[in-house]
Amino acid sequence: MKLATFRRADGSEAVGVVDTSRGQVLDLSRAAAAGGAPEPTFASMLDLIDAGEAGLRKARAVAAAWPVACAQALAATVLLSPLPQPRQMRDCLVFEEHLINATRTWEKRTGKPGNPISPVWYQRPTWYKCNRLSVVGHGTDVQWPPFSELMDYELELACVIGQRGRDLTRDNALSHIFGFTIFNDFSARDTQMVERPLGMGPMKGKDFDTGNVLGPWIVTTDEIGDPHHLNMEVRVNGERRGGGNSSTMHHKFNDILAFISQAETLHPGEVIASGTVGTGCGLEIDRFLEPGDVVELEIEKIGILRNRIVRPVPPVA
Repeated sequence: MKLATFRRADGSEAVGVVDTSRGQVLDLSRAAAAGGAPEPTFASMLDLIDAGEAGLRKARAVAAAWPVACAQALAATVLLSPLPQPRQMRDCLVFEEHLINATRTWEKRTGKPGNPISPVWYQRPTWYKCNRLSVVGHGTDVQWPPFSELMDYELELACVIGQRGRDLTRDNALSHIFGFTIFNDFSARDTQMVERPLGMGPMKGKDFDTGNVLGPWIVTTDEIGDPHHLNMEVRVNGERRGGGNSSTMHHKFNDILAFISQAETLHPGEVIASGTVGTGCGLEIDRFLEPGDVVELEIEKIGILRNRIVRPVPPVA
């Protein structure tokens, strides 16, 4: 299933099943209530995830009936982040090509030699924790922060945890995933370059309102199959800028989850992103965004995540 959080005509938020062949979104809560009492499983995406496999069975049963009176046109629907406030967000860096390309541009921009890739990078996944409170969804205008002149996009595949677990193994880790979505990690590159030598990971280069985009929906694992063979592409104003395939992840999702969960519990509703696929960002090709640009990230079996970046006009003195 494709599961979305969307805005109803009255402005309230709802969880729905997306059927792209019908071009509709089914309001799960209203569809379930039409047959009796309200179903708390569908109160929010986190509630649905917390309900586990039983919740998915209920959603499938409601979607199988597809009461048209509880559906609305997808094209006219405002999609929010499928998880408006994830319980936790981590962003990894597991594509070697991205790391190599980004280092080359860093050298060109700063005139300083970039650090060689550490042998430790090949031995274990690396990540930082994102601001889970600055998440927006498909179609939302991303606000260009006033402290930056070099804004960038990042094409990433993200998993959503569906089952609590600790000390996972490579063999059972994927069974703890609820589904997958697309992540656009908008980045203030000039600010990031200033902060990088501090050695503390991203700060204002990543942390600003609307900077984390998830969507357009979550696709459950049964529909994705193997997440490590998905084509990925980025377009800006309709022009292809780059992309690749998730098969080039040096650390796969089962490796990532097994490592993160060592002596640490993963919780349903956490989002863990792959990091940028090779040529999946402007930094790698030394070509950045302009105000008004429309960025489209497309991942096979998921769909297209589209956003425009907008630079506020400063007030007249």
